[in-house]
Amino acid sequence: MALLVRDLYHSANGDRWQLMREAGSERVFVRHQANLPSGGQVAEFAVEDFLRPDSAGPEHLALRRYLDREAEEG
Repeated sequence: MALLVRDLYHSANGDRWQLMREAGSERVFVRHQANLPSGGQVAEFAVEDFLRPDSAGPEHLALRRYLDREAEEG
């Protein structure tokens, strides 16, 4: 299945966060790829889990800003 990808945030240490959507599906999730020196592991999170109330990192703020813009453009 094809994935639609939106880059959200790249940290100074090389970590990367992307918003992913499966084409032809309603599945939307956040993918985190750790930087290579720390192993480069990939983790996926449901958007609801990623945006839990105590999440305030720059990657979370980037997703909130993106979702706000999408809602405004609507």
